Amino acid sequence: MTNLAFVGLGIMGSPMAVHLQKAGFRVAGFNKLHDRSGPLVEAGGRRAESIADAVADAEIVAIMVPDSPDVQDVLLGAGGVFESAKPGTLVIDFSSIRPDVTAQLATIAREKGFRLLDAPVSGGEAGAKSAALSVMVGGAADDFAAAQPVFDAVGRTIVHVGGNGAGQTVKAANQLIVGTHIQVLAEALVFLEAYGVDPAAALDVLGGGLAGSKVLEQKRDNMLNRSFAPGFRIDLHHKDMGIVTAAAREAGVVLPVGAIVAQLMASARANGDGGLDHSALVRGVERLAGRSTEEG
Repeated sequence: MTNLAFVGLGIMGSPMAVHLQKAGFRVAGFNKLHDRSGPLVEAGGRRAESIADAVADAEIVAIMVPDSPDVQDVLLGAGGVFESAKPGTLVIDFSSIRPDVTAQLATIAREKGFRLLDAPVSGGEAGAKSAALSVMVGGAADDFAAAQPVFDAVGRTIVHVGGNGAGQTVKAANQLIVGTHIQVLAEALVFLEAYGVDPAAALDVLGGGLAGSKVLEQKRDNMLNRSFAPGFRIDLHHKDMGIVTAAAREAGVVLPVGAIVAQLMASARANGDGGLDHSALVRGVERLAGRSTEEG
C-alpha cells in the first residue's frame, strides 16, 4: 500500500481522500481550521495532527486548499511539506491557483528534491463525491504517469496538458466558461419566468438541444428551487475569475465577456452571496431586474 497524505478536507477534498483510501492507498488526512477527518477515518484512513504528521511517511502528498497563499503555506510554511516530507515525494496540487505561482513552486520543489504536479479539477462537489472529476494536469510526463493511480481514483477525464502551470491555465479557462454559462442560464431563467413560462418545462427542452450543457444539467434545480447550498462557492469562483482576468492581462489577451462575468461575480459577493453556490448568480440577475432574491 502506498502512503498518501491529503491536506485539505473540505467540500472537495474530503470525498477525494475517501475515494483514495477505498482505492487502496493508506491515507493520512489533515485540515487546518476544522477537524473534517470523520468521513476519511470512517473509511479506514487516519486523522493527522499536522501537515508534518501527515507527510512524514508519505510517498505522495495531495493538496486541495482554496487559494495560492494557502498552497504556498502548505508547501513552504514552517512544518510544511518541503520541510517535513522525504525528498523525492510526489506532490499533487489539486487546488485552483495562479499559474505563475504554480510555476514558481515547481521550481522550488525541484531545487529541494521534490516532484510537483498542478492538477486542478472540475466537476464540483457532485464530481468529487462520484469520483467523476475532470483533472487537468501540468508537470513532467513521468510524474504524470506515476500519479495515474491517484487520478484514476478521483477522476474520469484525466489529461496531461503540458508543463507546470499548464494545468492551472486550463482550469482558469474552465472557470471562465463555467462562470459564463451559469450567468447566461440565470438570465435565461429570469427571462422565462418574467413571461410566465413553466421554467422547468422550458429547461427540459433547452437541455435537449444545442443550449444543453453540464451547467444546465447540474445547476438548473438550484436555480429553479432557489436553493444554493454550496457545491462551489461564489467566493471561490470570484477568486478564480480574478486569476482569469489577471492572466489574460499579463498575456495581452482581451476577454470582454469574462470581464463582465468577473464583475457580476464580484457584485454577488458584495451583496452577501459569497458563501452560496455559484448558481446563486441568478440572485444578481433578479436584483438587476427588481425581482425577489429570496433563497429557498
